[in-house]
Amino acid sequence: MARAGLCSRREAERWIGDGRVRVNGEVLTTPAVTVSADDRIEVDGKPVAPAMPARLWRYHKPAGLVTSNADPQGRPTVFDRLPKSLPRVISVGRLDLNTEGLLLLTNDGELARRLELPATGWTRRYRVRAHGRITPETLRKLAGGITLDGFSYAPIEAKIEHRSASNVWLAIALSEGKNREIRRVLESLGLTVNRLIRTSFGPFQLGTLARGDVDEVPQKVLGEQLGGQIAGRTNKPRSWARTKGRKNAHRRRKS
Repeated sequence: MARAGLCSRREAERWIGDGRVRVNGEVLTTPAVTVSADDRIEVDGKPVAPAMPARLWRYHKPAGLVTSNADPQGRPTVFDRLPKSLPRVISVGRLDLNTEGLLLLTNDGELARRLELPATGWTRRYRVRAHGRITPETLRKLAGGITLDGFSYAPIEAKIEHRSASNVWLAIALSEGKNREIRRVLESLGLTVNRLIRTSFGPFQLGTLARGDVDEVPQKVLGEQLGGQIAGRTNKPRSWARTKGRKNAHRRRKS
C-alpha cells in the first residue's frame, strides 16, 4: 500500500489493524504477510492499484512548518504548502519546526524507510548559526561522539565557518540525525542555536533551490545513487517553482 502511494508504512499497519484491508477476499489481521502481484488487495472494498514507480523530490523547507500530515496544535505543515500538482508524498525523515533547508520527499514508503535509516551511511550536512563562544578544540571533541542525559550520539564533524560579535556560524556533518541532535549537543557546549539549515542529505544537495520550492530528482540520478532500491522509471521530471519567472529556482547542483 505504501508502494502504491496510498499511505505510509505506519499508516498501512493501522489500516490493517482497523480491518480495512483484504487480501483475496479475506480481512488481513497482521502486516506480516507476503503478497505477490497475483494477489488481490483491497482497501475499504476498493482494489489497490499497482505500485507506482519510485520518485524522489528535493524540497526547500522554510522554518515554521511541521513535518507532519496533521498537527494537533493546528500549526501549518509541510504538506499544506506543497504544490497541488504533486502526487501523494511522504518525507524521508523529518526536520523540526524551526529547522529549514533540504527535505527529501518520495511517493514510495519503502524507499523513504530505507533512505532514512543510519545503515545507509549517508551524511547529513548543516549550516548552523549559534549564539555564544566556542573554540575549534572544543568542537573537535565531538568527533569521538558524545553522551547526554543517557543518549549516545555518533561522531559529529563540526567546524567554525566565521564569527560575528555575538554569533558563530558552524558547518556540521553527522550520520544519524536524532531528534534535535544538533541543538542539544551545541547547548551542552554553551551555544544556543538560532538558525539551522540542512544543506545536503547524502548525495542530494539543497543547492540553489529557492525557499518553498520543490524539484524532482531525475530518474537517471536516482538510479545512479540508489541502484536496485528504486522501482521503475518515470517520464521527464518536472519542477514546481513557487514563483513564476524566478530564475534558476529549479536548477540542481550535480549530484
